[in-house]
Amino acid sequence: MPGARSGCGKSGARAFTVTALAGCLVGLVGGGFRWCLQEADRLRGDVVDAASGLGVAGLLIPVALTATGAAVGCLVAQRAPHAAGSGIQHVEAVWRQETGAHPGWLLPAKFFGGLAAIGSGLVLGREGPIVHMGAAVGSLAGRHGRLDAEDARLLHTALGGAGLTTAFTAPLGGLMFVCEEVTGSIRPRLVLMTLVGTVTSVVCARFMVGGAPVFEVPGTPAPPVWMLPLFLVLGVTGGALGALYSALVVRMLQWCDRRPARVPLSVRAACIGAVIGALLAVDPLLAGGGDPLSESLLTGGKLTAAALAIYLAVRFVAGPLSYAAATPGGLFAPLLALGALWGALAHALVSPVLPAGAASSAAFAVVGMAVLFTGVVRAPLTGLVLVVEMTGATTLLVPLLIACFASVLTADCLGSEPIYDSLRRRMLNHP
Repeated sequence: MPGARSGCGKSGARAFTVTALAGCLVGLVGGGFRWCLQEADRLRGDVVDAASGLGVAGLLIPVALTATGAAVGCLVAQRAPHAAGSGIQHVEAVWRQETGAHPGWLLPAKFFGGLAAIGSGLVLGREGPIVHMGAAVGSLAGRHGRLDAEDARLLHTALGGAGLTTAFTAPLGGLMFVCEEVTGSIRPRLVLMTLVGTVTSVVCARFMVGGAPVFEVPGTPAPPVWMLPLFLVLGVTGGALGALYSALVVRMLQWCDRRPARVPLSVRAACIGAVIGALLAVDPLLAGGGDPLSESLLTGGKLTAAALAIYLAVRFVAGPLSYAAATPGGLFAPLLALGALWGALAHALVSPVLPAGAASSAAFAVVGMAVLFTGVVRAPLTGLVLVVEMTGATTLLVPLLIACFASVLTADCLGSEPIYDSLRRRMLNHP
């Protein structure tokens, strides 16, 4: 079988050399994208702070900023096939040989369109564009590196995993993503190519974004055994919430599809951006990818149960609405923020009956991140590994395993389809 080749011989040496070089490029492109987004977030915060001192008229500045960014992101995305949205569904479709790679204008469209949309405050994640750009780099490298068709397909997929690694500084998460989510299989040659690509990409990305975990979480001791049923319940409820979120993403896309034909996509995107911009004017934590909110919840930030519920409800709707703007942008980062909110809210509700020091809010937030990710994406091992690498919370492995199992089982029992299966089918039916 071609997929079972281990990588010996001249073809193997060529494939791994091309993978290493292309992985370096993924790290530089993805790291550059992350750095640009960090600068855009800082600039956006400065603009919102300055606007807040201008009274009622100043509220219009964040609205105009996000509306403009969404419109520009949408216009840029229209320049390349499949540039809108996450792009992960396109990577999966290429692996299944349901469509072509189309790498030509995809890289600049994803980079600049994603920078405009995510940087202006839409509730979207950086990982989708970086995964898609990584896969595009893999496609171009396979073509110009004179790899055979099978190795070129493996490289496209492997460097998509390298893109996820770059987005979250999570090498094992990128490997699990390729094996569990994209391909649903473990092929020795693909595993080796993915490892080479993830290692080189994360090393090169360090020159721009460093190598520290995304979230610096204080030590979280393992919760006592008698608390494990609570994490089981957290997984069940998180799985149900994930199924609802998946349905809302698809329904929001369908609802926006019914816009009058005379209304351009960019106008629709601007209207959505204006709504998110209004949220940005009210509270910056209600908009954006969600990393500052997640970091606050994971490092001891104290919010009341009512405040957590409000943030959860608003961002639960704002995420699918932002995704419907047809700009480049992913689902993972907003999902992780939602999960952290859900875990922190669960802790706030049960903490009055828990003994002092039984388990911290941060522990519930970490587990909540993996639980909601699993309920939506239906990739429990990827979610678990990704969250552990992002937070360093290795002491929570047992609660994470229990909660992720409960989440995926609940979402399956509710008949919820994995979100990227839904988005891939939609992409193929609406080219």
